[in-house]
Amino acid sequence: MSIMSPHFLSWRNMEAIFMGLSVEALITTGMVIVLISGGLDLSVGSTLALAGVATGLSLNVGIPVVFSILIGLLSAVMVGFVNGVLIAKVGLNPFITTLGMLMAVRGLVLVIAKGKAVLNLPMEFEIIGQGKLWGVQYPIILLFVIVLVGDTILRNSRFMRQGYYVGGNEIAAKLNGINVALVKIVNYILVSFLAGFSGILVTARFGSASVTVGQGMELRVITAAIIGGASLKGGEGTVFGAFLGAMFMGVLSNSLNLLGVGIYWQNLVTGVTLILAILLDAISEHRKTSKLV
Repeated sequence: MSIMSPHFLSWRNMEAIFMGLSVEALITTGMVIVLISGGLDLSVGSTLALAGVATGLSLNVGIPVVFSILIGLLSAVMVGFVNGVLIAKVGLNPFITTLGMLMAVRGLVLVIAKGKAVLNLPMEFEIIGQGKLWGVQYPIILLFVIVLVGDTILRNSRFMRQGYYVGGNEIAAKLNGINVALVKIVNYILVSFLAGFSGILVTARFGSASVTVGQGMELRVITAAIIGGASLKGGEGTVFGAFLGAMFMGVLSNSLNLLGVGIYWQNLVTGVTLILAILLDAISEHRKTSKLV
């Protein structure tokens, strides 16, 4: 790409790539943890929009910035809690549950915002998404901090590592005394929290809360996680690998833009990439099974 476009390696373009990553890579961090425990969350895009709109509406009625952000994060956490309870306690299928939540939350966003973007947000809130430290925008700094902390915790925390056992063999995990329901609920809350946090960053960055933001993001996030080494069958994956997968998707999208490829072709490329990622995952699982036999 550096040969085909002189702008690819410029700081401005690199900054644009990482600003895009600051949203999707944050959610991918949570998504890979859910995938590791054998789950799936298709509602992250709608959760992102809900947190942004909830924060924006709170700011518009005069609630202080800190409390408005907490309201946005709480709305996202509630989505994750409901997903976790329905899947871990009630026993519903993760795909169907989160697909239904995707539509329900998106509908809720349209209702509370009356189908319109939330505008006129205060400058002290917008600085979160637009401010800089040492010439680097805050969302980029937050991205690296959260990825670093997330990868460290997943590798070293006893509780978080239980997700690998749950995703690898849920029955064996229960027999070994692991609270499977608690692990799943915490993981769904975590991915929803990160989706909500990303929604607040997007809202602050653009100075408005859109009711359509985040549509289709769940597929890109899942693709990034799988490319980064996670498995749809659970038990595998790392936060750092998921970050690299998100970076690959971000560079791919940026490269297509620089080459002037139309948005419809970009969607086609993303879809094909997802299929190839799932195919490679299936081939990898088949090889492992064959070795065991």
